[in-house]
Amino acid sequence: MDRAERLPEIIRMKGDNIATRLVDFGASVVRLVAPLPQDRPGKHIADQLLRSATSGGSNYEEARSAQSRRDFVHKVSLAAKEMRESVYWLGLVQRANLAPQYEIPPLLREAGELVAILMSSAKTAGSDESR
Repeated sequence: MDRAERLPEIIRMKGDNIATRLVDFGASVVRLVAPLPQDRPGKHIADQLLRSATSGGSNYEEARSAQSRRDFVHKVSLAAKEMRESVYWLGLVQRANLAPQYEIPPLLREAGELVAILMSSAKTAGSDESR
């Protein structure tokens, strides 16, 4: 089997890797927010971060079963937007010293990488659509 014949399998494997990374990221954020302060600011930040960090993965899963290329681009773009929002909330957790400082940089790095991957995927799929 040559590379051209394996391409759908390769794309699926890459998709599985991204999906796994998004689930792992969401799980890491769940563990991060669990011990955050239960005062009003702590709850608000935890809720927003939890929502954005976990919805990125769910939007990506929806994209994987999109009805069309346009639908795929839209849903992958939404996933990237949620990851970008997660970067904001993680930065706020860090600046407000709401969690141990050593826990934040790896999550910021992973969220940034996921944003780049998702945006690249949306751009590639969008440019393929215009051909």
